[in-house]
Amino acid sequence: MNSFVSLLNRIFRFYYEGFTSMSWWGKRIWLILLIKLFVIFIILKLFFFPDFLKRNYRTDEQRSEHVLEQLIKPN
Repeated sequence: MNSFVSLLNRIFRFYYEGFTSMSWWGKRIWLILLIKLFVIFIILKLFFFPDFLKRNYRTDEQRSEHVLEQLIKPN
């Protein structure tokens, strides 16, 4: 366990030192990248990919039956 914590600490320090010594344009690029990831994974999921199973089926059993039917249904 102690070696695992030590490994995580070394990985964190590696990235922390890399980001702190990065130039100003590199930091801006990372900021743009993080904003894009936020938009892709949070905003788009909320508005364009609703939870179909939770909306259309009340119980977990009904959801699992629907998924099973879709998986084994021939085209």
